[in-house]
Amino acid sequence: MMANLFSVFDPSTSVMNLSLNWSSTLMGLLMMPMMFWLLPSRPNMIWNLIITTLHKEFKNLIGPTGHIGSTFIFISLFSLILFNNFLGLFPYVFTSSSHLTMTLTLALPLWLSFMIYGWSNHTQHMLAHLVPQGTPPVLMPFMVCIETISNMIRPGTLAVRLAANMIAGHLLLTLLGNTGPTLSTSILTLLIMAQIALLTLESAVAMIQSYVFAVLATLYSSEVN
Repeated sequence: MMANLFSVFDPSTSVMNLSLNWSSTLMGLLMMPMMFWLLPSRPNMIWNLIITTLHKEFKNLIGPTGHIGSTFIFISLFSLILFNNFLGLFPYVFTSSSHLTMTLTLALPLWLSFMIYGWSNHTQHMLAHLVPQGTPPVLMPFMVCIETISNMIRPGTLAVRLAANMIAGHLLLTLLGNTGPTLSTSILTLLIMAQIALLTLESAVAMIQSYVFAVLATLYSSEVN
C-alpha cells in the first residue's frame, strides 16, 4: 500500500506523552519584543519613569561637555546596586553590596578610568582642580597635597560608604533577631514591630545608597570633562 507523502508532516514529537510539535506556533510570539504584543505593566511604567528621571538628572550633572550616552553606565550602576541591596533584605540571601570586594570592584575601575581619561586628555584642567580659585600663594603647596589626597581616597570612600551603610542595618537586624527566642510574648511583639520598622528603614537605605553611589560617580566623571 502506498504511503501518503504528507504523513511526514504529522505531529509525532513528544516527551512524556506531551506533544512538542505545536510549540513552534508559540515561538513566533516569544521571539517578538514584548512592546509589540503586551501592554507595559504598572511596575514597568514606574521603572521607565525612574530611569527617565535619572537620565535627565545625570545628564544635567555631567553637563554639556559630557559624551552622548554616558548616563547609561551610571543608570546601570544604580540598577545593579539597587537590586543587590534589595535582594540582601530577603532572609538567607547573601548581600554582596555589603562587602568591600563588591563595592571596590565597582568604585575603583570607575575612578581609575576617570583619572586616566582626565590626565591624558585634559591635563591643564586636572592641574587647575588641584588649586581652588582664590587660594593664597602661601597655601598653594598645602592645597595641592590636600586635593591630591582627597582625590586618591575617593574610590575608598565610595566603597566604604556603601558597604558600611548596608552592613550596619543588617547587623542590627540580626542582633535584635537573635534575642527573640529568649523574650516573653509581650516584649516579642514589640521586637517584631521594631524589626518591621528597621526593615522599612533598610529599604529606604537601599534606595538612597544606590542613588548616592551613582550620583557621586557622575560628579567625579563631570570633573574630568
